[in-house]
Amino acid sequence: MGEALDYSPPMMKDQLLNRIENRSAIVGVIGLGYVGLPLAVEFAKEGFTVVGFDVSERVCSLLNAGDSHIQDVPAADVAALVKSGKFRATTHAAELKTADALSIAVPTPLGKTRDPDMSYVQAAAETVAQVAHPGLLVVLESTTYPGTTREVVLPLLTAAGYTVGQDIFIAFSPERVDPGNPVYHTKNTPKVVGGITKACTEVATALYASCIDTIVPVTSTETAELVKLLENTFRSVNIAMANEMAIVCDKLGVNVWEVIDAAATKPFGFMKFTPGPGIGGHCIPLDPHYLAWKMRSLNYKTRFIDLAGEINTAMPNFVVEKIAHALNAVKKPMNGSGVLILGVAYKRDIDDVRESPALDVIRLLEAHGATVSFHDPYVASIRDDDGHDTPAPGVKPSLRFGVELSATTLAAADVVVIVTDHRTVDYQFVVDNAALVVDTRNATSKTNQGRATVISLSGTGSFAV
Repeated sequence: MGEALDYSPPMMKDQLLNRIENRSAIVGVIGLGYVGLPLAVEFAKEGFTVVGFDVSERVCSLLNAGDSHIQDVPAADVAALVKSGKFRATTHAAELKTADALSIAVPTPLGKTRDPDMSYVQAAAETVAQVAHPGLLVVLESTTYPGTTREVVLPLLTAAGYTVGQDIFIAFSPERVDPGNPVYHTKNTPKVVGGITKACTEVATALYASCIDTIVPVTSTETAELVKLLENTFRSVNIAMANEMAIVCDKLGVNVWEVIDAAATKPFGFMKFTPGPGIGGHCIPLDPHYLAWKMRSLNYKTRFIDLAGEINTAMPNFVVEKIAHALNAVKKPMNGSGVLILGVAYKRDIDDVRESPALDVIRLLEAHGATVSFHDPYVASIRDDDGHDTPAPGVKPSLRFGVELSATTLAAADVVVIVTDHRTVDYQFVVDNAALVVDTRNATSKTNQGRATVISLSGTGSFAV
């Protein structure tokens, strides 16, 4: 590991740079999910011919029909690019052979032991090796541990006879997708790029600069890989601090939201993070574990990161305890009570349930005998294997559908639990019609007094809004 060295003759590099500049380069994107599809669309909008590869026939058929399965990518954009011939999706890896640049944007989940599951990256890298040719740029975007690009991608291509920085170029550029963000999208979010060699960095920088406003070159693939992990570990640790402060405030009878809002008035030295029922999405619950795993292999224990993970992982249990106490206060047991969960997406105003704390809350409630239903304006249904649990082999995951948010469903619930605070939900309507509400997001703080007794995530206990 260390600073990238430059030992490439100019011919192959210059040819590729020219093709990027005049938009004659063909770009392949491996993985058409939350990361890959927005990236493919940006390349196509800038005039490149883009071939998107995905193992899902359903996804490819949907995209080729001009539709979109990603909330942040309008179907109209996909339809226009498909019609113009600038974008097509395929399940046939052989169609990537014509690509001058390949971006790998596949999942990097954790296994049951919280170790990185590199099978998707390994499979994608093997696919790249099969379709590789002289003058190809390969960029890994999947979030992973430092060293992955050099240890997994590079050997497969050098084994095929290519010399990195001369006739093939390899880089890492971490995805920075924030689903549902109304301000920052793929195009205007600065892009970090680090290559195996300086020539690799130069070529990858030129490619991304064609469709992204700001490029941040770094000296190596390991640096770029670690940048992503630092960003999300920073968030994980600070969210854990806010979550622990919520527990502290709960024990002291102080409103944590008031404490945080007051602290946030300090114009320096404080950055506002808020507590909640846990953390979700594909990044924050997972990324710190990549770094912790890598450090364990180097005989170092990441104590700060591990502790933050413990606190955040325990928050669904804390929420369920709050629900149990709230029911107990009105002389109702958890067993047999009807619980209506408001919001199952991992954060507000999106349709993504990956690693959502709501799924853990639901499972814990049902394990205690509660009858659970849910409403989410962005999520029509959830499956048993949503999140990170996997059904037993041979068992087909069951599907449950959300309920309508009505005065009847609110009144029928023994307790309504706000897990995800979507802006489209009328929380005044909720407190006017529910009898008991547990609010884990402070969503009801600006409502007027209603019928409901509201229990905050932390504070002085039960109070009427």
